[in-house]
Amino acid sequence: MSPQTPRNILVTGAAGSLGRSIARRLARTGYGVGLLDLLPTPSDTLAELAATGVPLAQAQADLADPAQIDAALAMLQTRLGHIDGLVNNAGITNHVAPIRRMTPAGWQRELDINLTAPFLLTQALLPGMVERGWGRIVNVSSLAARGGLFNQAGYAASKSGLLGLTHAVTLEHARHGIACNAILPGLIETDAVGHLPTAIRDDAMSLVPARRTGRPDEIAALVAFLCSDEAGFINGAEIDIDGGAHLCQVVLGSQREVLGRRTTTATSPG
Repeated sequence: MSPQTPRNILVTGAAGSLGRSIARRLARTGYGVGLLDLLPTPSDTLAELAATGVPLAQAQADLADPAQIDAALAMLQTRLGHIDGLVNNAGITNHVAPIRRMTPAGWQRELDINLTAPFLLTQALLPGMVERGWGRIVNVSSLAARGGLFNQAGYAASKSGLLGLTHAVTLEHARHGIACNAILPGLIETDAVGHLPTAIRDDAMSLVPARRTGRPDEIAALVAFLCSDEAGFINGAEIDIDGGAHLCQVVLGSQREVLGRRTTTATSPG
């Protein structure tokens, strides 16, 4: 592939707020972008991406269905010509229930979309990356991958599985010029977080040392860097991007902090 040939990155979950932000950042950086989601990418986002002049293609698929994944990939590769990078951003948190009441079907769908789909997409795209001697894979995991999540065992387990997939890809394919890394976002200002009940959102915010939500553009900036040539020696990493929420939250030395952190949030947007 000549230096004049743009590299193309596939972004899953591209219709959501985080996926759109990632796609915009990649396009502004000069990458061609493939968009994959169950829903169509909003027309204003498509127009914004098209205005950058980079190669652009969109496909829709239910990522729980391997046949739909195959069909979508075939369409995207026909339109883009080659796919050099993959951002496994799609994820669902639909099945909220205690483990003892979690249904097998609900559990399975979260694993299918959050973990099996990234595996299938990675498996399908790896041969081309190996052949070209260059590839970038970014798995969007979660703070929940390490710490679990109350009443969301399926989500936590699937995001934890992404870390294992990241490590395995690195061990097998770093020698082929492929960098595979995982990012672990915390509380990010996505559409879903914006719709959380106020009490839940405020409680979650109180456990973020930065006392604010992260911005989708902050996630997008990290993803774009990990897709760059400069990030080629960052491999198999688990990168927290959560405002410090992964740190120990136990306070034993200050009653004031214990009483105050539940109500104090940053006034600066950061």
